[in-house]
Amino acid sequence: MWPARDELALTVDVPIQTPEVAVVADDPLVRSALISLLSTQHMLAEPGSADTAADVLVWDLGADARAAHERIPDVEASEIDVVALVPSASIAGPAIAAGARALLPRETNGAALAAAVRAVQAGLVVVDPSFASSLIPTREREPLAEELTAREQEVLQQLSLGLANKEIAAKMHISDHTVKFHVNAILSKLGVTSRTEAVVQAARRGLVIL
Repeated sequence: MWPARDELALTVDVPIQTPEVAVVADDPLVRSALISLLSTQHMLAEPGSADTAADVLVWDLGADARAAHERIPDVEASEIDVVALVPSASIAGPAIAAGARALLPRETNGAALAAAVRAVQAGLVVVDPSFASSLIPTREREPLAEELTAREQEVLQQLSLGLANKEIAAKMHISDHTVKFHVNAILSKLGVTSRTEAVVQAARRGLVIL
């Protein structure tokens, strides 16, 4: 039911702690298959929900694109980092905008799924290559009214990794206040109101690579 794929290969520095993974899927067979896949990768996986206490939530949005799109608000409401399994590239943008930390096709194999879970646990964002064109269109977009400075681009790249202001400040050796100033400038120049929207817009413009 979950054939192997070679399209996604991730190599990341990951935490030693075994993540506790909650699995959400409307289809009980799919849910069981996902739990089995994660278990073979030495992860603690069990059925869950959006408010389950776990490190990462693996969420199968189903095979129907329209139904998957209707579940996007539930993903946004989740307080757990979500690895979303989506039926098509059309769901990629909305899922990322809703806060999903990883996007994988539903036929992803166990190794790729486990790698994505560990990457998300480490604070990274993961997007399967097959969805790249939907997030970063090849056609040119309208230029920004005001281009980002080199420092703002550096802060934006850290935002795309899911880092908080304090973490960015420590990594860049600047103050929290300076980071906040740069973040506000980035939001304004990109014409967005949230950090997540900034990352999505930046990815679409080719300013960052997810």
